[in-house]
Amino acid sequence: MDLTNKFEVYLKKGLMTKNDLEKLKALKNIHVLNITSKFMDICKPNKIKVISDSTEDIEYVRQRTIKVKEESKLNLKGHTIHFDGFETMSNHDQARDKEHTQVLLPKNDANTYPWINTMDREEGLNEVLDIMDGCMKGHECLIRFFCLGPKNSKFSILALQLTDSFYVAHSEDLLYREGYEEFKNLKGSDDFFYFIHSTGELKDELPVTKDLTKRRIYIDLEEGRVLSCYNTYAGNSLGLKKLALRLGIFKANNDDWLTEHYFIMGLHPKGKNRVTYAAGAFPSACGKTSTAMLPGQTIVGDDIAYLRKWKDNYCHGVNIERGIFGIIKDVNAKDDPEIFKALTTPREVIFSNVLVNKGVPYWLGDGRDHPDEGYNFSGNWHKGKKDKNGVEIPLAHPNARYTMKINELPNADKMLNDPNGVAIEIIFYGGRDSDTMPPILESLNWKEGVFLGASIESETTSATIGKEGVRKMQPMANLDFLVVPLGKYLKNHERLGSSLKYPPKVFATNYFLKNKEGKYLNGILDKLVWVMWAELRVHNNVNAIKTPIGYIPIYEDLKHLFSVYLNKNYSNDDYLEQFSIRSDNLIQKLNRVETMYKEERNIPQFFWDILNKQRNELLVLNKKHNKIDFLPIDFQ
Repeated sequence: MDLTNKFEVYLKKGLMTKNDLEKLKALKNIHVLNITSKFMDICKPNKIKVISDSTEDIEYVRQRTIKVKEESKLNLKGHTIHFDGFETMSNHDQARDKEHTQVLLPKNDANTYPWINTMDREEGLNEVLDIMDGCMKGHECLIRFFCLGPKNSKFSILALQLTDSFYVAHSEDLLYREGYEEFKNLKGSDDFFYFIHSTGELKDELPVTKDLTKRRIYIDLEEGRVLSCYNTYAGNSLGLKKLALRLGIFKANNDDWLTEHYFIMGLHPKGKNRVTYAAGAFPSACGKTSTAMLPGQTIVGDDIAYLRKWKDNYCHGVNIERGIFGIIKDVNAKDDPEIFKALTTPREVIFSNVLVNKGVPYWLGDGRDHPDEGYNFSGNWHKGKKDKNGVEIPLAHPNARYTMKINELPNADKMLNDPNGVAIEIIFYGGRDSDTMPPILESLNWKEGVFLGASIESETTSATIGKEGVRKMQPMANLDFLVVPLGKYLKNHERLGSSLKYPPKVFATNYFLKNKEGKYLNGILDKLVWVMWAELRVHNNVNAIKTPIGYIPIYEDLKHLFSVYLNKNYSNDDYLEQFSIRSDNLIQKLNRVETMYKEERNIPQFFWDILNKQRNELLVLNKKHNKIDFLPIDFQ
């Protein structure tokens, strides 16, 4: 049937209004019509609603999410609460479902990725499309248009979203820029990602997914799309989030730019009339958010960035989002004053999976006295309540979240929506390392910086299932999302930086170094000193000490920075303990890096050259001086 006639049938059946049909036609994009028509036939919603960029349409979403009870109002103006599906503490829809998140690849594809789940594309599509058959029955399907990145920008990628969840649509209005008018500028092109999502059949008592066994999140690289069903948790349902990160990585690494798991922040050094922009990637629980939100600095983004070579010969980056979908656990007035203030004053915020008592939200680690009862993701809750397996249910889920716009934060950077992005002069890579890397280290050059990022390790903690203290390699803190071979990924990094006259300086941070008694050598806010030292290095305001693995600070510079930024005395003894070069531990780390990367094909030669150079220089040091730990003075 002709597409136009097909939509006329939808109109006659009352599935959509004439106004909605006109909104689709105004885009003059046959690809949008094809996708919409195909998935309306598969998902079979009772109603189709097209949402443009208009205030009226966006308000419609906000009001409907309350009416259908996917969210409920809280005491403060603009605050709402959402709950995701819950069966037991081990079976719920309140975190990313890694098991059922599959990357679809052609059969016998040579590029297999041992670090992610992959599936034969044809088999996967047959399975998920069968599961999605009729998944929107009785529901209203929203057709949404978003922009990943600032509007009118060469960085940005457009995204089409079909969903039957008003909560998902409301979340996306906070997290992403409107894209309906941007789609008109495509002039009929198919250069956009698209995401199909459905909650599936809902429970009677709460609008949450009834049958979690049907939960699927399938990423189809060939089509630039994600098919997600039978879930509501944003990490599974919001295609534009981590799911689009994978699509972006695939697209970027088949071109000449980068999609990275980066925050972007503005550094504002005291006594200097300048802003220096830094990006950074840290594995989970390694200080990414706390770095991006350091006091006195500004935030452009906290999660995902697109980076390109720019005409000024710098690498420019944009935050693809305009909001934050943050873990709320341990956000309190002492440790995160800016976020805590935003969460406890009137503004548009969606809380998810926290405790509500008399219209007030409470979460784990919020620093307040908690009520012994209320309503949470498990229903009516009281202290000591257990699930059907006998596991105690906490007042809020450990992965409970908040969603808000970045411009609601007082430290939002004024360049957040600049279509040209910001010039990235610093890249930070951080891991959790108790005994090897110093608190801050500058790579000797761009290629060694790529090596530094590629060799990030992070130790498991007591919060991780399994043995504590296990070191896991986390290249660029992006391994879970890589959908291209590691060799290709590293070559693309090297090529971009080497093409720039002013490539970013690359630094490694380590906030988790311990002494022999197991005591942390870094204070919680010491990271402010480390990043401000990096800012001074970029502008050649301080010198550094060259070691086989990179540059480390001079004591007097750190002593001054501790005094200026933290009003704290920094002792020479602390400096020597933190910045000793632990050559034996470093050699062991390099051996682990070698073991992992030898399992990969086509790792670029520069990577092996750097690894062998660093290891050989450390071995020579050990033999020459008959010791394995070296003080900074040994390199001066």
